[in-house]
Amino acid sequence: MILSLLLLAETVPNPDWDCDEPITQQKMNWCAHQDFLVADAEMNAQWKLTASQLKDLDKAYGDATNGGHPGYFETLLEGQRAWLKYRDAHCASHGKLISGGSLEPLIINRCKPRLTNLRSTELGILIGMDG
Repeated sequence: MILSLLLLAETVPNPDWDCDEPITQQKMNWCAHQDFLVADAEMNAQWKLTASQLKDLDKAYGDATNGGHPGYFETLLEGQRAWLKYRDAHCASHGKLISGGSLEPLIINRCKPRLTNLRSTELGILIGMDG
């Protein structure tokens, strides 16, 4: 909540804008993007926790448990990179349904926080946290 207020305070194109009840398309697009920025920041915080724990597992177990396969962190990183590509492409495909219209950014930026929040939860579950 505090993070979302900080993001809004830093980037409001018009100080009179209120994301509780955005009325114009421009406001809706901007507010939806702010929701994505908050979700992305939260996912990045969870990523740091998860990555740190998996790096610790790599240090603790090293080559003893992986039999020459990629380590815990390396596998996580590969998955995260693939997931980011998936999220962006998936949400872009939703936006394509209204390609070129003023509603396209809104559709994309409503999709991205939803998937990003789910990924945060997944990253937390991986290390035994509830996200």
